[in-house]
Amino acid sequence: MTKRVTLPLTDEILQDLKAGDNVLLTGIMYVGRDAAHKRMVEALEQGKPLPFDIMGQTIYFMGPSPAKPGQPIGSAGPTTSGRMDSYSPCLIAEGLKGMIGKGMRSQVVKDTMKKYKAVYFAAIGGAGALISKSIKKAEVIAYEELGAEAIRRLEVEDFPVTVINDIYGGDLYQEGKARYRVDES
Repeated sequence: MTKRVTLPLTDEILQDLKAGDNVLLTGIMYVGRDAAHKRMVEALEQGKPLPFDIMGQTIYFMGPSPAKPGQPIGSAGPTTSGRMDSYSPCLIAEGLKGMIGKGMRSQVVKDTMKKYKAVYFAAIGGAGALISKSIKKAEVIAYEELGAEAIRRLEVEDFPVTVINDIYGGDLYQEGKARYRVDES
């Protein structure tokens, strides 16, 4: 069964999401990668405001390609999430509730998600053209000079993701490995 979720995320919404759930997200999310994450954490360390209110928000780790005429964005596939692991705990502590990418997260990030009630979703790598059909509007809102790494605000409808790490410590990747592990004794 696929769950439909309207963004932004709340603790009540997150209570109903478990590792392995397929979810369709609708609403506003933000895009940011390594360089943008570094700048946001530096801003927080300097006591400066973030370029958007992070409370309850979801950040998609994505590198967009240029939009074709009449389209809001080009291919919009996920990038490797581990590159954001050194920045994510700080942003989660500030109120970030969701992250979307591909690949596993560090134990520190998973512990921080459990402590502050945040989730990590996976988007399907290699399906950027298909995923982009869920993006109805895209606009750069900060760090425009970073080009593809600028922060974007996306309006999405039925954006397909799977819960990898939930607020209870569930980890779909670990559960999958355990389920298919062969005992060679």
